[in-house]
Amino acid sequence: MNQLVDAGRQRRPELLIPASCLEVLKVAVIYGADAVYIGGEAFGLRAKAKNFSLKEMKEGVEFAHAHGVKVYVTANILAHNRDLEGVRQYFEELRDVGMDALIISDPGVFMLAKELLPDTELHISTQANNTNYGTYEFWYKLGAKRVVSARELSLEEIQEIRKNIPEDLEIETFVHGAMCISYSGRCLLSSFLAGRDANQGACTHPCRWKYALMEENRPGEYMPVFENDRGTYIFNSKDLCMIEHIPELIMAGIDSMKIEGRMKTALYVATVARTYRLAIDDYLKDPEYYKSRVPFYREEIAKCTYREFTTGFFFGKPDKNSQIYENNTYRKEYTYLGLIGEKNERGMYRVEQRNKFSVGEEIEVMKPDGRNLNVQVHAIEDEEGNAQESAPHPKQILYVDLKCALEEYDILRRKEE
Repeated sequence: MNQLVDAGRQRRPELLIPASCLEVLKVAVIYGADAVYIGGEAFGLRAKAKNFSLKEMKEGVEFAHAHGVKVYVTANILAHNRDLEGVRQYFEELRDVGMDALIISDPGVFMLAKELLPDTELHISTQANNTNYGTYEFWYKLGAKRVVSARELSLEEIQEIRKNIPEDLEIETFVHGAMCISYSGRCLLSSFLAGRDANQGACTHPCRWKYALMEENRPGEYMPVFENDRGTYIFNSKDLCMIEHIPELIMAGIDSMKIEGRMKTALYVATVARTYRLAIDDYLKDPEYYKSRVPFYREEIAKCTYREFTTGFFFGKPDKNSQIYENNTYRKEYTYLGLIGEKNERGMYRVEQRNKFSVGEEIEVMKPDGRNLNVQVHAIEDEEGNAQESAPHPKQILYVDLKCALEEYDILRRKEE
């Protein structure tokens, strides 16, 4: 990156974290987000995520604002005629939510937002294919506060955009998470193969499927597709990860570093948010200290599910090394066990169990401040105070004794062999 010259915008970038539900929003806030983006029950691109009711949105916004964190709501479908009246009604319902911005890709939806929510910031989604400074200028003149860059841009291209747009127009860029096979997520595969439109929020992720070849005159006879004998997952990209390149991201003039993952667990969100929070803060405090800690960041970021890592388009066009041809499975080094709640009168901590663990087992407590504590499970009780040897039932409310002081939103996880 010796061609990249400091853009002179060494201010603290925003760390923008996804949340699929109210619990995950609170985790994102506690583990280091400057802002959180969420979806409502309609008009976002993650229809299969749990998403937020209006009541949950209000509670989430209140919680985030109490911690000095912003909340952005997605309304980034590519709308059809049939959607517009519903969008109008939805925006009228959002008036009392108090969110800090709307994320939009469709010009018609954008104009409705300007009309119905004139005091709300408008951010232009990556779905709008924002690849040049002329496009940024276009949206700025219409009233946008921020534009999300297309994933296909290099750092040099982003820096050139920064130099050619108004100072107060913000650049948001994905720096971590899943990559789409199609241009900035505008994918037709799901609609064609499964009848579920990715641009309407119903993507079935066919880029992760296994494919075979069928010859027209031999129906039903499936022949494997190989690329240099590596396998058959020909569309399957590695996940984006820029944890080792915080200096270059800041130097390019990026205002908001965005994490992908509105369908991810609290463990994923906490792990990624905490690691990027530490990395950004370490760099801004002492670049040499950040550099010395890169192995630690790499180790920590791998403690959630991922598909191997790539730097995407940031340093040039990706090649075959950015794809995974052998399988479509995640790597998983840790299992999410539960989230710590309040302490009861017996000194035990409330947990809503996510995966099985047992008395006597060695597990790990993940804390928002960066510490990881190795502990032993000394006791488990149900809500009535009855002792249990294990926690086998998903989402069961339990109380645990780990013989250490815990705090609300600490995460319990187990390292897998």
